[in-house]
Amino acid sequence: MRTGLAVVAMAALLAGCASTGAAPPPATPAVVTVPYSSTGLERVIGHDAAALVKLFGQPDADVREGNARKLQFTSRICVLDAYLYPRGSDEPRVTYIDAREADGSAIDRASCVAALTRREGGR
Repeated sequence: MRTGLAVVAMAALLAGCASTGAAPPPATPAVVTVPYSSTGLERVIGHDAAALVKLFGQPDADVREGNARKLQFTSRICVLDAYLYPRGSDEPRVTYIDAREADGSAIDRASCVAALTRREGGR
């Protein structure tokens, strides 16, 4: 009987070491960071809404929230969001821009600015 009990005890100990067969959790996907350089953005960053209209034509969207403003310009190539904020009592000026392809994919902001300056008829 001791032999049977010893075999059962040994089997129980070995069962604790057995693999469950479950695959390890998948690795977390790498986060791709997009560098944000201001090179090529000199015609946009720091300028007011009138300068943007002169450069790109009428915006496709003009959203105001409090004293902040977002102007959106689109072309067949990309969408550009320009965020304008006032400093003190000064007129709002572009402090940040975001760009994306029409499908939402990332695109270089300077490339989008260049594409928008070439759009015809404001589009």
